[in-house]
Amino acid sequence: MKHWRRNIEKLRPEKGPQSGPTTHSILLTGGGTGGHLAIVQAVKEELLRRGIRPHYIGSESGQDRAWFGADEGFAGKLFLPTRGVVNQKGLGRLASLAQAAKETLAARRYMKAHGVTAVLSVGGFSAAPASFAALAGGVPFFIHEQNAVSGRLNRLLKPYARRFFSSYGGERVDYPVRDIFFETARTRQRVETVIFLGGSQGAKAINDFALKMAPVLAERGIRIVHQAGRNDIDRVAEAYAKMGIEADLFDFHPDLYDKIAAADLAVARAGASTLWELAANRLPALFVPYPYAAGDHQYHNALFLAEKKAGWVVRQKELKPENLLDILGEGVAAASGNLEGIVRPGGAAVIVDAMLAAATR
Repeated sequence: MKHWRRNIEKLRPEKGPQSGPTTHSILLTGGGTGGHLAIVQAVKEELLRRGIRPHYIGSESGQDRAWFGADEGFAGKLFLPTRGVVNQKGLGRLASLAQAAKETLAARRYMKAHGVTAVLSVGGFSAAPASFAALAGGVPFFIHEQNAVSGRLNRLLKPYARRFFSSYGGERVDYPVRDIFFETARTRQRVETVIFLGGSQGAKAINDFALKMAPVLAERGIRIVHQAGRNDIDRVAEAYAKMGIEADLFDFHPDLYDKIAAADLAVARAGASTLWELAANRLPALFVPYPYAAGDHQYHNALFLAEKKAGWVVRQKELKPENLLDILGEGVAAASGNLEGIVRPGGAAVIVDAMLAAATR
């Protein structure tokens, strides 16, 4: 880490940037996973509302191109053959460093060609080239951290950012959540529908737990909504059929917010976007964090709500029926009420305001 800090110090210009133009050319960077990319999406939409089409620099790998390759909301896009460096060793690290330097130069050329006046990084290995290029060129640089435990790149670059946006502790900024989750929010009073959310890829532990709970829920007349993921949906569908239980089963749904709005309790992973979307909708959740998430960040994401009595968290290895049955008995109304106001609309607007203010100085 010290080695990287020394390199960053060398990248910083000796003099700060001069007063920039009044027209805005904003660049968003980062990605790899949906949690990162959802922030890019939210900030892009806020910029478009203000008549500004941002630029985007991401990676050829990860989900970046799948999300934004055909997105016409950007003024321009650049996908680079980005790969991680911090986890490499020996010759692999040297090769990655050389590749990173090449990508940084490509990002810098792109930024100069388009007169970029501010850069927002949402983290992930996709963010490295444009982030380093912003520091090297003296372009106002901002970071949004989605999780309660920062990723390596964000920890490394935090001291050099104009502002570090986080929704956990400190100078909190509301997480950028789509308006639809607020518009359909309601306080839950009783549990008539449970939704199991394992993400579009699926989570076998949550799928198995849903199947274990299905007979109990069906006996109580509780409706089951289940996102099983594309990798496991056939097995799950067969299991429901054998039990003779009807569930609203799917792998991916473009209007997932409708399913969430109709539910009264969720069982879910604790990725940042999922957690804050549920919070915005005031849908209480039993969070089962992904046990191998970097820095155990999903557990700490969920703990943030659990400590406010606005949700529950259980380790995957400790998950058992009683965890859900106890919640069905009581506590849903209180937890749903405690979620009110814990995140508010306008998170993306705060980020955009700060970037535009820096870009016009």
